[in-house]
Amino acid sequence: MHPRVLIVGTVPYNRKSTSRAFDAYFHFWEPENLAQIFSNTKKPCKGHCAELYQITDQRMLRRWFAPRTRTGRIFRRVELPERWESTDLETGSAAADRAYRLGSRHTPLTHLLRGLLWRKRFWCTAELNAWLDAFQPECVFLAFSNDYFILRIALYAAQRYHIPIVSAIGDDYYFCRNRSLSPLYQLYMGTYQRLVRRVLAHPGSAVYISDKIRDKYNEAFRLKGETVYLSSELCRRPFHPVDLSQPRITYFGNIRMGRNQSLCDLANALRQINPAWRLDVYSNEREPSVTKLFSSCENLRFHGSVPYESVCRMIVESDITVIVEGFRPADVDKSRYSLSTKAADALASGAAILAYGSFECGVIEYMHSTGAAAVCTDPAKLEQTIRAMTGDPQAQRRMYENAMRISTEHHDLWVSTETVRRVVERAIREMEEAR
Repeated sequence: MHPRVLIVGTVPYNRKSTSRAFDAYFHFWEPENLAQIFSNTKKPCKGHCAELYQITDQRMLRRWFAPRTRTGRIFRRVELPERWESTDLETGSAAADRAYRLGSRHTPLTHLLRGLLWRKRFWCTAELNAWLDAFQPECVFLAFSNDYFILRIALYAAQRYHIPIVSAIGDDYYFCRNRSLSPLYQLYMGTYQRLVRRVLAHPGSAVYISDKIRDKYNEAFRLKGETVYLSSELCRRPFHPVDLSQPRITYFGNIRMGRNQSLCDLANALRQINPAWRLDVYSNEREPSVTKLFSSCENLRFHGSVPYESVCRMIVESDITVIVEGFRPADVDKSRYSLSTKAADALASGAAILAYGSFECGVIEYMHSTGAAAVCTDPAKLEQTIRAMTGDPQAQRRMYENAMRISTEHHDLWVSTETVRRVVERAIREMEEAR
């Protein structure tokens, strides 16, 4: 049996869509030994957690004006649907939907306002404490966030039960500090960093998305965390060369942080090579300010959101699957250590992989190190890279074989979940020994 772990994170854990990274951590965990507190407005679907406790900004705001407002809601696994048909927010009103869209921009002001909203601790109710008491967690698993309240809730639970915190760190929220002179930014980052230091000073450990970010945080905070590479459920297709007559070229995922511009660069390069070639982009993004760039790219087709099952099928059916990052310094800073589920899926699919972005971005550097992808880090050489990749079947086969090897070495589900189990059990044991 595994230890009882309380997950604290923004998005409800599930296997098939948003927050799918958790599958590499808890795939084999018993449902009764997992519970989660989350703040997303979306009703969860079945994951591994037997129960989930939802606290939303919307209910917290209502609580300010109506003291009888119930800020939490309990969801039980047996009552949940198998999967999400869409990942749209469930706010119940157009005004709330607009407010959440504004908050998704992650500006210093939105973080500070959310911090003030949650600072009153209206979330800390008798119902929440009774729910926690019934579960009796042995460890808190913190899905690191750049919002105050996720860290505060994790720290509250850990202190209440005298248990360790294992932090899952995939993005560099702490060290990535802009040179902004904005007093709001300085206030946000100063208070946020103090809170992070409190969390990481609490007994526990960490798991990281890559060796690069592991080494940085382990050294800075004297942790003994380990890298847990994300896994994929895709079944590799047999090798076949890129179809030059009408190649299927696809991108799936987030299009913010300069990725929209990189996708346009790629589409324009395809047009120069062959006007009939198209880049098909699939993303949950609905913000017009982010998607409007695509309207000027004739060789880019934006399809919006598709279910994860469709993503799995279409990646495997692709001739080329694309990984992109931005080039602007601010975007590079945010993605310097990122290694998303896109990398694991691309490596597992059997499709040829094209990676385009700054070499300083974590996933671009990682794909270059694997030898499993055609990597371009210079916009001036993008067309040349695509021509070399599509015109050399032998190079495509070498990349295919390298991808198969890397998937086995780094992205094995059993290895990843056993690493998490080892880290959690060690953190629990060391805290008990220190008492």
